[in-house]
Amino acid sequence: MDQLTTVGIDLAKDVFAICVLDATGVVLQRRVLRRDAFMRWAEQLSPCRVAMEACGSSHHWGRWFAARGHTARLIPAEFVKPFRPGGKNDAADAEAIAVAARQPTMRFVAIKSVEQQAILAWHSVRQGWQEERTALLNRTRGLLAEFGVVIARSADRFLSALPQLIDDARLPDPVHCMLLEVREQLVALNLRLARCDHQIATHARSSDVARRAGELLGVGPVTSSAMAATVPNAKVFRNGRQFGAWLGLTPRQHSSGGRTRLGHISLRGNVYLRTLLVQGARSTLQSALRADPTHASRLQRWIRQLHERKGYHKTLIAIANKHARMLWAMLAKNEHYDADAWQRHPMHPPLPPAAS
Repeated sequence: MDQLTTVGIDLAKDVFAICVLDATGVVLQRRVLRRDAFMRWAEQLSPCRVAMEACGSSHHWGRWFAARGHTARLIPAEFVKPFRPGGKNDAADAEAIAVAARQPTMRFVAIKSVEQQAILAWHSVRQGWQEERTALLNRTRGLLAEFGVVIARSADRFLSALPQLIDDARLPDPVHCMLLEVREQLVALNLRLARCDHQIATHARSSDVARRAGELLGVGPVTSSAMAATVPNAKVFRNGRQFGAWLGLTPRQHSSGGRTRLGHISLRGNVYLRTLLVQGARSTLQSALRADPTHASRLQRWIRQLHERKGYHKTLIAIANKHARMLWAMLAKNEHYDADAWQRHPMHPPLPPAAS
């Protein structure tokens, strides 16, 4: 066991596949262990590089191995796939993970702390309850449409219209009973969402990273909290361009023969954070379009010009990508938002002196 340098583990709830490599990449051992046996085996493992796919429970195991002196590495599943030449099974996955971890250019996922995962759990629950509320509203609207009743899409309008619908003579009694259940469920979901928003807002106020991120227009408490919990150290990215690409906000390339072909955005990376940035970009876009052209900021003028040339949706993605790059600069350099920072860029010509 002293010769091993890399261990690839295919994680699961009950059964773990293990592949052990030596310093030259030769397979020393392949094992499939149940959870109890895996724990005993891992406790006796000499310090080495332990690699796993970035999947469910991987951050827990990453912290667990790091606390025992190992070099824990999490690899995105899409980066592991090219190293699996044959069919997909647990043993092949474990070997592919171990081989991928030895590549000098491999990019790894930063291991999240318990505190980060606790905040992201609130975000996940909030997102789930939002989807549940939307499904409840859409389902109820569809049922009411069968009786000729049409309600506005807003959740608040729906809730305010429910008392009248419950007493509506056009609807049979069983539907009145159903609407009572819907109202009770909708009120409960709104209360749960309010508690989630309170927890997230508290984190956004208490975290220095979240407070600085929230200074940017279009970045509210939810986005700033998610940013702080997902990317606590922006320096893991070399530049803002790489951060935007990690979020899937850059075009997918299909280039060959010296000819560049750019397609739709790649949509890779953190879906939740990308969604929040795009939603925040909507408010920035609307603010720029409403602004007085004679008093618009440099950023707002750029947004208006881009909107005229490229249309609404491409401008939206461009704003989200710019926000991502600005956030990287603020967090990686430990700075606050400065709308005039571009004037100090070395490639920008000096401004003329102010008239006396």
